[in-house]
Amino acid sequence: MPPADAPAESDTAPPETADAPPDPADASTEQAGPPPEPRPGPSGAGTGTGSGSGTGTEDTLDLKLTEELLALIGEDRRRAAATGSASSGELLTDPGTWPGATTGAGVFHLVPVVLERDLALISRWMNDPAVAAFWELAGPDSVTADHIRTQLEGDGRSIPCLGVLDGTPMSYWEIYRADLDPLARHYPARLHDTGIHLLIGGVNHRGKGLGTTLLRAVADLALDNLPRSGRVVAEPDLRNTPSVAAFLSAGFRFSAEVDLPDKRAALMIRDRTYRDHL
Repeated sequence: MPPADAPAESDTAPPETADAPPDPADASTEQAGPPPEPRPGPSGAGTGTGSGSGTGTEDTLDLKLTEELLALIGEDRRRAAATGSASSGELLTDPGTWPGATTGAGVFHLVPVVLERDLALISRWMNDPAVAAFWELAGPDSVTADHIRTQLEGDGRSIPCLGVLDGTPMSYWEIYRADLDPLARHYPARLHDTGIHLLIGGVNHRGKGLGTTLLRAVADLALDNLPRSGRVVAEPDLRNTPSVAAFLSAGFRFSAEVDLPDKRAALMIRDRTYRDHL
């Protein structure tokens, strides 16, 4: 699952240069996106534990659901159908239908990835050394394509998106059902927990606090548009201090240290109940 504000999401990325002070938001968050327990996403990402490049870990879409969880999901869908909920039968709603978020940095939108249109840009970001250190998706375009295609062809529990700020694509996000992710084996997951992975793409967008600003905006968008989700979770590498700081500044609370397959992570949670106070 990947990083928060880093070239990498996602998860937080390391400081961009020696002469630029580390920005709490400047970390390759992800996928929280994938690394530790491979799901789509990076390993040191602020919002994810996955290993994007196929390091032999388990992918989110390969997680087998228990009979108890399937029963809960079935009951939840029946209830949604009975009440006419628009998300009946869906694991997530389409972030592309969510309204834009007005932030201090500009108007931000999540736009679902179209592989043919967006692959070259995302692959270029994944090959930035600062991003690759967390997402582990460096290499030819096919590496990134395989990672994204797994989600696009899956059952809808993970949706890859471009983050577009004032009309400019500048970040990559994965919005996913954390309760249906391998991460759920490592913390007391609740039904409809929403996970996020993130990476900030262009160098000119790093070191400006955008990680904090966008993490708060996206977490609020998720809570506003996924009414059955009571909280947004992420698991940045515990050693990635800038990423953890970005989450804290964005209204997440540190919940626990979690041992994932390829890292010790900080479990970060933004609760619906306390969102107006943090």
